[in-house]
Amino acid sequence: MSRKPLTPEYRYEDTKPAHTAAYLWREAVDLLGEPCRVLEIGCGNGAFARHLAALGFDVVGADSSAGGIRIAKERGASCQFELYDIYQDLRNDWLGAFDAVVSLEVIVHLYLPRVLLQRAREALRPGGALVLSTPYHGYLKNLALALSGRLDRHFTALWDGGHIKFFSRRTLSCLLRESHFREERWAHVGRFPLFWKSMLVRAVKLEP
Repeated sequence: MSRKPLTPEYRYEDTKPAHTAAYLWREAVDLLGEPCRVLEIGCGNGAFARHLAALGFDVVGADSSAGGIRIAKERGASCQFELYDIYQDLRNDWLGAFDAVVSLEVIVHLYLPRVLLQRAREALRPGGALVLSTPYHGYLKNLALALSGRLDRHFTALWDGGHIKFFSRRTLSCLLRESHFREERWAHVGRFPLFWKSMLVRAVKLEP
């Protein structure tokens, strides 16, 4: 069966979510809770935003890829999609305008991960929630990678635009706390305990 063309910035098919993000959807929706107004930072081709909209969420998707946003707009009439670079100031009409911010497998690609949390804080109403996911890296998983000889493959330096920040639960917790978020609930997906593929967290915006 032939595959559809890839969007170069993401290495994903036009009609599917960025690489393995789809297995996160059930947990992410559960962490979001009741339908509300959501900003998805790093929406890619809009696949998860469309899924949320079908569940009754009011969704705005933002991404820095013109190709991803083009696909999202073509396929997601039920959502608003906007080209946006996270290293730029948040749009004025987004300031304090959202009940929740969701960002799946994005922070792992950022040179300045604190910027993501800063933008989420700016976009959230008082008491709003951030739902964030990133690949899981704990001690036992990293030890297993080393003993199996798979470190070079897992932490490859040959993937242009690939993963550059690797979080454990402890380091992500530290980042959330210093950015004035309170962790409410964690979830893990893929494989088996302590060797999970990814972790997700729901954290609530605190007033400084």
